[in-house]
Amino acid sequence: MRKLPPLNALKSFEAAARHLSFTRAADELFVTQAAVSHQVKALEDFLGVKLFLRRNRSLLLTTEGQTYYLELKEIFNHLLQATERLKNASERGSLTISLPPSFAILWFVPRLSRFREACPDIDVRIRAVDEVDGSLTDDVDVAIYYGAGKWPGLRAYKLHNEYLLPVCSPLLLNSNKPLREPADLLNHTLLHDETRNAWKDWFKLVGIDKNKGDNGPIFSHSNLALKAAVHGQGIALANNVLVKPEIDAGHLVQIFPEALPRLKSFYLVCRDSQAEVGKIATFRNWLLSVVEEEEDAYE
Repeated sequence: MRKLPPLNALKSFEAAARHLSFTRAADELFVTQAAVSHQVKALEDFLGVKLFLRRNRSLLLTTEGQTYYLELKEIFNHLLQATERLKNASERGSLTISLPPSFAILWFVPRLSRFREACPDIDVRIRAVDEVDGSLTDDVDVAIYYGAGKWPGLRAYKLHNEYLLPVCSPLLLNSNKPLREPADLLNHTLLHDETRNAWKDWFKLVGIDKNKGDNGPIFSHSNLALKAAVHGQGIALANNVLVKPEIDAGHLVQIFPEALPRLKSFYLVCRDSQAEVGKIATFRNWLLSVVEEEEDAYE
């Protein structure tokens, strides 16, 4: 079995030979001069030849050292070029994103064309997933999770500060049932998503009996509850991130200013080992910039 020299020793020798200086090689490699000298000595022992002639104020390559350096330089250049080609290739191709259906429909899909314009070399594959087990399958590159931001082995980036606010169709504001104060909500149909206790928490926030607010239909997804509200079926307690497009379009209105802060948020997650790799880093940077831009405009 062939035995190759240690990579760190080769890196130290190549840098020292290029600079003809242990000091400048150490600065480039972010190590001490003694460490470079030790690595070069270890390489000389491994090869059984002298690579440098050490003088008081200078460093010279031996004939063997000069020959070895020129060949090693070519090898390092080939390695660098191969790495750059692979990195460039990783910035193109397909990117599979797993995300909750409501977030996909109400937030991500309306912005998808902006990503296509910014990154035309990356084809997005969207996979709507209801359940999150805290791990990415091999066929998923990045995901949107809803939670507290802690998933082992994954790097998480918070997207928004989130809260819940009561919304309804403008048609309900002109109905025969008034909506002048929070207590008036008890005379209306309340729409619930899977977080049924949210209405009770909101009523507690505004000083109304927390046991109130459990009437009304329950929807499996937030976007279904919002669509029911748009059609005047009742009043929804909506996530500020997901409901913003409907408010901006005039389909829904925020009835009262009181907003219930959420302990959980939407996060972009990826494997910690791949956070800075090609298309994943490109998508992350784009997504976070969109969030920042929109939050600045909303304030």
